[in-house]
Amino acid sequence: MGVREVREQRHRLARQEAARLGTEGVHTVALTWVDTAGVTRVKVVPTGRLAHAVRHGVGMSPVFDVYTSDDTIAAVPELGLGSPDGDLRLVPDLDRLTTLAAQPGWAWAPVDRYDQQGAQHPGCARLFARRMVERAKERGLQARMGFETEWLALRPGEPPTPVTSAPAYGMTRVVELSDYLRDIVEALTAEHLEVLQIHPEYTAGQFELSTASADPLRAADELVLVRETVRAVTGRHALRASFAPTVFAGQVGNGCHLHLSLRHDGEDLFRGGGGRDGLTGTAEAFLAGVLDALPALMAIGAPSPASYLRLVPSHWAGAFQCWGVENREAALRLVPGPPDEAGSANAEVKCFDAAANPYLVVGAVIAAGLHGVDAGLKLPDPVQGDPASTAPDTPRLPRSLTEAADRFAQYEPLRGALGEWAHGAVLAVRRAEAEQFADADPEQIASAIRWRY
Repeated sequence: MGVREVREQRHRLARQEAARLGTEGVHTVALTWVDTAGVTRVKVVPTGRLAHAVRHGVGMSPVFDVYTSDDTIAAVPELGLGSPDGDLRLVPDLDRLTTLAAQPGWAWAPVDRYDQQGAQHPGCARLFARRMVERAKERGLQARMGFETEWLALRPGEPPTPVTSAPAYGMTRVVELSDYLRDIVEALTAEHLEVLQIHPEYTAGQFELSTASADPLRAADELVLVRETVRAVTGRHALRASFAPTVFAGQVGNGCHLHLSLRHDGEDLFRGGGGRDGLTGTAEAFLAGVLDALPALMAIGAPSPASYLRLVPSHWAGAFQCWGVENREAALRLVPGPPDEAGSANAEVKCFDAAANPYLVVGAVIAAGLHGVDAGLKLPDPVQGDPASTAPDTPRLPRSLTEAADRFAQYEPLRGALGEWAHGAVLAVRRAEAEQFADADPEQIASAIRWRY
């Protein structure tokens, strides 16, 4: 089927979907993408314009590739980044079109970004994730990924206050907020997301929600949907949700841990291998590539000045460049899983947070892992216990956004995978935000970032 035929087919499907949404009382569709700073941006179309959006796209400036979290433009004229010129077309992915359970009358779809001639925009993070998934498939590898979402539920005010001070992980917190948590699960279930668990976390008013693993692109889409659904339900309970890496200075912040596994022609590469802890050689090389790239990946997965207030040793944040078996203090944690539960073995990247663009995260992690496979990398010895005391020579991950940006700039495998436009945009936004907060104290950083995510 040619390009024109595919376009016509999708146009017909969009008209059918728009008619279906209309019968359900849905009149508006939110079309979202996530910018380089990790902020979810949107254009909204009436349901009757959905088919037009699928065929022709919705206009949007490419300048958002260099928006910072406070909407400042970090221009890079030599790459053409930040110019007022040009236009892109936002094309919704109908495969992910979802009626929003917590926003009556609304639907949602993520978009891919193209230029006006139909070519892929080099700064589109979602298309980057798709390319990396395809690159893995060319090697016969299928990645599965899933995210843990953490947030604080807060009563509005200045300053805001946690909705509960009940104990960490405590049933008291669930009892006090049972209606709220039930409504979140019901909304996500209505949106056809599989919730694995939801529970109180460490900080007062903090919760965590995990969804089932999926194809990496779908996992990134689902993270956006989970976050905005939680935000909507929270608002309906007259509360506010913050997913910021650090909501209050000096307190444990919000992570957004990435879980990943790997298969080859359906075979689980994280179990039954002849390598260490049951890993196959390919799985070990993939994880070794991720571990090797972690200092550079921090500019992708921990992209805010507030991220580095969270990355404190001995706080289960993953502040050291090491791996360990079921070690929650290691940045890369191997989870062997129960031996009688097929597909449960995975690895968890603990040092990432919700300021990250999830499409950049999944794409960059795949790129790093494939580099490890191509280079035949090996994992070092695992670390047991808290590396701050048991392995004091273990290198720290970057302690600041400036350091992370410098490591990112030097790491060629990510530059090659992203391309000059996207790589330059990430570097420009990170350095702009690092400079903006260079003289700020922790509380100033936390309060400035609190409601951006």
